[in-house]
Amino acid sequence: MKRIRADENRGGRGSKVGKASAETAARIDANSRGQVEDAVRVIIRHMGEDPDREGLKRTPARVASAYEFLTSGYAMDPKEAINDALFAEQDYQEMILCKDLDFYSLCEHHLLPFMGKAHVAYLPNRKIVGLSKLARLVEIYARRLQVQERLTTQIAHTLMSQVNPLGVAVVIEAEHLCMRMRGVEKQNCYVTTSAMLGAFRTHTETRQEFMQLLRNGKP
Repeated sequence: MKRIRADENRGGRGSKVGKASAETAARIDANSRGQVEDAVRVIIRHMGEDPDREGLKRTPARVASAYEFLTSGYAMDPKEAINDALFAEQDYQEMILCKDLDFYSLCEHHLLPFMGKAHVAYLPNRKIVGLSKLARLVEIYARRLQVQERLTTQIAHTLMSQVNPLGVAVVIEAEHLCMRMRGVEKQNCYVTTSAMLGAFRTHTETRQEFMQLLRNGKP
């Protein structure tokens, strides 16, 4: 489904232009959604099924809606999500860690889910960000076609550039259904990726403190 992305074409030349643009976008989106539903019908036929039988009649529309939700991050601007919740804080200069943030994403290679937990930490530099915005940042990037490696670095670099902390650390642990349901079919495989920026990369003690905090509460 074609969308007007949140980080594209901001502003306009008056309400008439804005209204016309919205109407055009709506027509494009409706046409695009119809194409998606037609494509799903083709896939169902390719599987040897009848897309017109009772149980499958509404499946193309359901699939289109599902993918709109699962890729809704394309229509969200992660920078805006952070910038409306930045607060001055002169006194607190220790690590802030938000761990075990559940997420679900789609592998861009097979369009199969991968899911797990994200752990996000930063060292504030006279500014802090609302804690819910860390979860929102993970969600925005996860609801796109992704690979785990890029998801990890996007979260880290966006937090670093928008909050300007002394350092950022992100660790993601995930299971990939493209490895469990097909291919090598390894049922107990988890993938861990990390991104360390600023003090977390240059200071061993800071990195070790972060890893220790991640282990706390785990057997």
